[in-house]
Amino acid sequence: MPRQPRRRSYDQHCAAARALDLVGDRWTLLVVRELLAGPRRYTDLHADLPGVSTDMLAGRLKDMEGADLVTRRRLPPPASAFVYELTPRGRDLLPVLRALAAWGAPELGEPRPTDAVRAHWYAVPLLGALAGLGEGVVQVTLDEGEFHVRIGADGTTAYGDGVYGDATGELPDVRLRTDTATCRDLAGGGLTLAEAVEAGRATLDRTAPAVG
Repeated sequence: MPRQPRRRSYDQHCAAARALDLVGDRWTLLVVRELLAGPRRYTDLHADLPGVSTDMLAGRLKDMEGADLVTRRRLPPPASAFVYELTPRGRDLLPVLRALAAWGAPELGEPRPTDAVRAHWYAVPLLGALAGLGEGVVQVTLDEGEFHVRIGADGTTAYGDGVYGDATGELPDVRLRTDTATCRDLAGGGLTLAEAVEAGRATLDRTAPAVG
């Protein structure tokens, strides 16, 4: 029997209220954002969620396990570490985060002096802009780091942190090099990828096999 969440309920017979009962607490959707990139160890999650206390993160993960959004499993030897990963219901939150990112993109502006920045935080806002490249894997390189986006034949998208194929030697289908300012403009809809390339704000290098 899964552990029941500790959070309070809005006690309203409304789908939006029920959803907020599960994911409306501070940090919950940002934990989902991190785990959409793949399984993560607790220490990795804590490192990429600057500002969250260890007690808060542990509590949120327990609540999310109880709500069947997250599972915890041990990696096989020689790693033998525990990782957290999203359940299918947790992964179903990707469209929610995409909509939230699209709504929030106009608020980004220049990073504030107190803002932390991680390259893979731009993955969700860029999924729509990159989907037009067609089926394949796009490796995105920013000064702040790298992430990759997988585009399915049906247009579905997923993303991962770091360099694609780092462990397997596989190559991405496209390499994209740009900067965070261009990412913000792409996410906000004020710039298309083709326009960014034409303006010299991004470079695309297609490798084999070709995308699209």
